[in-house]
Amino acid sequence: MSAITENAVYTVDDIEALPAGERAELIDGHLYAMAPPNRMHQKIISRLVQAIGNYIDAHDGKCEVYPAPFAVRLFSDDKNYVEPDISVICNPGLLDSKGCNGAPDWIIEVLSPATWLHDVYRKLDLYRAAGVREYWIISPKEETVTVHSFPDSAVYTFENDIPVSIWPEFSVRLSDLL
Repeated sequence: MSAITENAVYTVDDIEALPAGERAELIDGHLYAMAPPNRMHQKIISRLVQAIGNYIDAHDGKCEVYPAPFAVRLFSDDKNYVEPDISVICNPGLLDSKGCNGAPDWIIEVLSPATWLHDVYRKLDLYRAAGVREYWIISPKEETVTVHSFPDSAVYTFENDIPVSIWPEFSVRLSDLL
């Protein structure tokens, strides 16, 4: 793939043509490079994936949890491709060998200085439009979690029991995981 051009329209083919080790997301044909995550970012993701996976396993759940990099093609087009930090998919019909084709039930993004505007605004609108049922935005710096259970939203701290709307009997306290 050639250098990213501001006014160009990109497709999933351009994402797949990236050199090994380079990652980007595609929203409405615009390419957004992804910076490598820091240690705390990865710690939060790994602990949450473990907690969510344990919950699913303990309840004979049919959902699956995937950490990034995991391809999510939200719409049936070639102009939108994201790699959420965590994706929970409860409809196995959405999964194929390349990732997820459609909206995951629950998406979690951990903010970093390079991506926070992208995650808080651009992806919020995209996930809402795609039909994601629940979207968490975790701010390690502020130690807060903004939960969008569309159309409702709430903000929690790492010390709170954060309810998971797709599973009413499940909650997460991030301070217990870290």
